[in-house]
Amino acid sequence: MRKIYMDYNATTPVRPEVLEAMLPFYTEHFGNPSSVHWAGRAVKGAIENAREQVASLINCSPAEIVFTSCGSEGDNFALKGTVDALKEKGNHIITTTVEHPAVLETCEYLEKQGCEVTYLPVDRDGMLDLQELEAAITDKTILISVMWANNETGNIFPIEEIGAIARKYKVRFHTDAVQVVGRIPVDMQKANVDLAVISGHKLGAPKGVGAIFVRRGTRMTQFMHGGHQERHRRAGTHNVAGIVGLGKACEIAQQTMELDAPRVRRLRDKLEKGIMEAIPEVKLNGHPDKRLPNTLNVSFAYIEGESILLNFDMKGIAASSGSACTSGSLEPSHVMCAMCVDIVLAHSSTRFSLGPDNTEEDVDYILQELPPIVQRLRDMSPLFNNDARMSCNQCRVVRRA
Repeated sequence: MRKIYMDYNATTPVRPEVLEAMLPFYTEHFGNPSSVHWAGRAVKGAIENAREQVASLINCSPAEIVFTSCGSEGDNFALKGTVDALKEKGNHIITTTVEHPAVLETCEYLEKQGCEVTYLPVDRDGMLDLQELEAAITDKTILISVMWANNETGNIFPIEEIGAIARKYKVRFHTDAVQVVGRIPVDMQKANVDLAVISGHKLGAPKGVGAIFVRRGTRMTQFMHGGHQERHRRAGTHNVAGIVGLGKACEIAQQTMELDAPRVRRLRDKLEKGIMEAIPEVKLNGHPDKRLPNTLNVSFAYIEGESILLNFDMKGIAASSGSACTSGSLEPSHVMCAMCVDIVLAHSSTRFSLGPDNTEEDVDYILQELPPIVQRLRDMSPLFNNDARMSCNQCRVVRRA
């Protein structure tokens, strides 16, 4: 059976060059980088080289890179480390209703610890109103947390403009940059960002490694204790092989991104155009233009997204419904709810996220298999077969409480 992978926003395959760079650190270069002897020194140099590779991709100083285990850890460190470090200044956080659960659930935890959190709404395209953001700032605001790009819709938020607002009011700014690093240019010198989170497995490195950019002079409370690693900012023995893999993946991304992004965008646009032309009653979720070049999120009226994915799987096609971190939930995606997508359409949202290994043939195969799958599922749907079925504008709307 042919296998097509279009779930790159969930995870990416480890690049062969990355695996090759990692392997020696499981065998001959096995030392603990905290050791002072020859075995430790040999691997410590590799970690610092990886730090330089990550910093080069996002245009910052290597000293501003702290290695972590994943994006979720980085978001927790950014929020909790800021709240504790700045507790004498205030306790107010501003974020959005469409953030990754690593941010939203951390904010909910911090609310229980006494923080006040403002959750900014988005419009029906999933975009923010920056005037609302600026109006939400108070003299107690210590942190603005807005993702660089949404993992479900691919929407890209105006990070430079948000950073300028944060600078104007002297408020710290954190962004979850997991979906953008390695896919579009990221420049920390221009972005006015204080904290930015990276995850290795989103750009061809292995799972279990990430990084956080901490701008020089940004005061943080240590999140994990029990060691002096990462200049006393993150305790724990370094995942040397993973860090080497992350560095190599960043080096490759810097070399290939300029060519990969336009090619992937063309494939994404071909897929979108083909779906819209071949299947009636399909809704694009997200902004039509201001989104990642690899991401397409659409809803097929009257059917469940999970049913589409199961039928896809039988055809060897891997796509997703909502975020991989919340799959298995029977509730519609919180991102779709925040965008006021009708509940019937929210349940049918399907995300295609392409990568550098996808081809024209992959797109053609999906466009061949998808229309009959949708028609078969609609034929079985009581909503579709109801003579008095609702139009999309009549469906019940779900909103975040």
